[in-house]
Amino acid sequence: MEIVLVPGFWLTADAWREVAPVIEKAGHRAHPLTLPGMESRESDRRAIGVREHVEAIVRSIDEVGDPSARDVVLVGHSGGGPLSYAAVAERPDRIARVVYVDSWPLSPDGVVAADLTPVDGEVPLPEWDDFEDADLVDLTDEQRAAFREIAVPSPGAVVTGPIELKDDDRRRAVPATVVACEFTPADLRTWIDGGSPVFAELGTLERWDVVELSTGHWPMFTRPAELGALLVQLAER
Repeated sequence: MEIVLVPGFWLTADAWREVAPVIEKAGHRAHPLTLPGMESRESDRRAIGVREHVEAIVRSIDEVGDPSARDVVLVGHSGGGPLSYAAVAERPDRIARVVYVDSWPLSPDGVVAADLTPVDGEVPLPEWDDFEDADLVDLTDEQRAAFREIAVPSPGAVVTGPIELKDDDRRRAVPATVVACEFTPADLRTWIDGGSPVFAELGTLERWDVVELSTGHWPMFTRPAELGALLVQLAER
């Protein structure tokens, strides 16, 4: 399978450096992405919005595997999850499964992180005290330092911009799995059953499930081997 890895905010393809070898060793092909505007801290991100990131994910899908086959597993971490879902809506016939790592799809016009405020068109990695305790579980001081060293500010228009979804209900038929890190599967189902608008789109999917990988918000740093093995299992379903 072709496993396309979409990082969350502040991260590039380098975030998957310990996950990709696990995938490759199992005989699949890993394609970690660096999205537009995230090439370096010096990149100009002011003109980069949600559309540009979704188009980059779609291009990556078109560039791998057999264009006539459903041979892509699309993995979106955190803010990369809703972007990946928008890409699924563009290429529903290519995606065998979409995996949301501590993430989930959003409804049309949903905003990933409206609580973050861009400065000069970008959102830098916040201070650790600004995160919830659950975000930082298992993230050691050394890993925090390494994360901050590689972190690139995310485009403000991506962080706070609305998600646009192609009007094609086939996106809801693509199998989906949520990898629950900071919350439990029971939590997620409670939120959906309670009518939380944040999880409304997830509840409309025809085939979805939840698997638990208990850790903080960045399992590619805190439990990379386990995350890689889990992605292999999901690809081989």
